[in-house]
Amino acid sequence: MIPSYFFAHGAPSLVLEQHEYTDFLKKFAADHPKPKAIALFSAHWENREQQVSDVGTYSTIYDFSGFQDELYAITYPAHGHAAVSEEIRRLFEETGIASVADTRRGLDHGAWAVLKLLYPDADIPVVALSVDRFLTNEQQYKIGQALSALRERDIMVIGSGGTVHNLRRLNWRAQEAEPWAVAFDDWLHDKIEAWDTDELFRYEELAPFARDAVPTNEHFIPLLLAMGAGDGSRQATLLHRSYQLGTLSLSCWEFQ
Repeated sequence: MIPSYFFAHGAPSLVLEQHEYTDFLKKFAADHPKPKAIALFSAHWENREQQVSDVGTYSTIYDFSGFQDELYAITYPAHGHAAVSEEIRRLFEETGIASVADTRRGLDHGAWAVLKLLYPDADIPVVALSVDRFLTNEQQYKIGQALSALRERDIMVIGSGGTVHNLRRLNWRAQEAEPWAVAFDDWLHDKIEAWDTDELFRYEELAPFARDAVPTNEHFIPLLLAMGAGDGSRQATLLHRSYQLGTLSLSCWEFQ
């Protein structure tokens, strides 16, 4: 059974950067089994309805401005997978989760910036999935849990977001991570590793510096979705954690 994963996608420029996290992402495929397909929740596709892509070949969405010119020349023409899209919608229906097929939307940078580093040849079919910031943390987890059966078919469930993601608190002069950002991620690490969902779902009130780390929850949601997909065995491993600009958390969790 293939694990599910949470990947931080950092800034859109991640795909052009050179540091320990990008090195980790570039080596990931060599160290892990290749999935037959990928179901990916991106923090940058928000919708009140659960959208499930059913696209032949994806366009590349440049949902940002002010970055390097070469970033706008990058494409990631991954193919969709109609059968996997249909299976995802069936699994949602079985668990009482309403979903809608989307046949037009391309991949936003929350998807392609990570996938370009993990699988640069775009040779693995992708089904993109939206997130809804207005659901409870328990509901987010259950959406991921509904897709846990995909892992038995070697379909990798990925959540792409960020645990500490507050653009107003970036420190452009920082040489090390800010203590408050580390404190939040340390708390999170303990709860995830212990699979303590009771406290994890209440992170807003229990975690130190939660409001600083998660001012809006759309980047945190993919963590809960990926963790829910790993609910069967409940084994969590932190594969990487580093920081940019003092507070921007770059982490990868594996859920077996």
